[in-house]
Amino acid sequence: MLEQQKSTPRRYRLGRRQAALDETRQRIAAAAYELHSEVGPLRTTISAVAERAGVQRHTVYNHFPDLNALFQACTAHGMRVMRIPEPGPWRAIEDPVARLRHALDELYGVYRANARPLGTILRDLPAMADVGGTEAYDDRMSELFAALTEGWGGDAASRSVREAAIGHALRFETWQSLTAGGLTDEQARDLMVGLIGAAGR
Repeated sequence: MLEQQKSTPRRYRLGRRQAALDETRQRIAAAAYELHSEVGPLRTTISAVAERAGVQRHTVYNHFPDLNALFQACTAHGMRVMRIPEPGPWRAIEDPVARLRHALDELYGVYRANARPLGTILRDLPAMADVGGTEAYDDRMSELFAALTEGWGGDAASRSVREAAIGHALRFETWQSLTAGGLTDEQARDLMVGLIGAAGR
């Protein structure tokens, strides 16, 4: 009984210390995401991340020993903040055309709400391909793509054409180009749904 009483405060202290470490780690990831959104990954320095997070440079390195680790945490934070869709609810819609329409409605809404951060971050990523750290986002987009290619039918040639059209419709750059050209999100969605429907014929 006495031993249990002694160990409880220690477990409590360890729990509070871990919570503080987790909070600091999350604050650094959020600071990196904010800076990536504002100036882009290429122009974001560790010193700027530390200043934004309210910590020292060595604290950033203690949590994230390299850029890959920092980008992984930044990507995970950004996906939560931007509310990148999950594929499960899309797959629950049986009709592929209805599923596609719903999916592009949701995704283009996300693109609209996060146009500036996505545009700034995606602009710089090709120049930082050797760093990595965006695999979670890439995997999610692949899952969304797979969910939209199910249930269409047709021969191999028509499926290949349709899948290329679906991949094009999912790209942020496609939405950006269409809406910059004067289309509303709904018009961009309808154009892509029509294109994909015709692509496999």
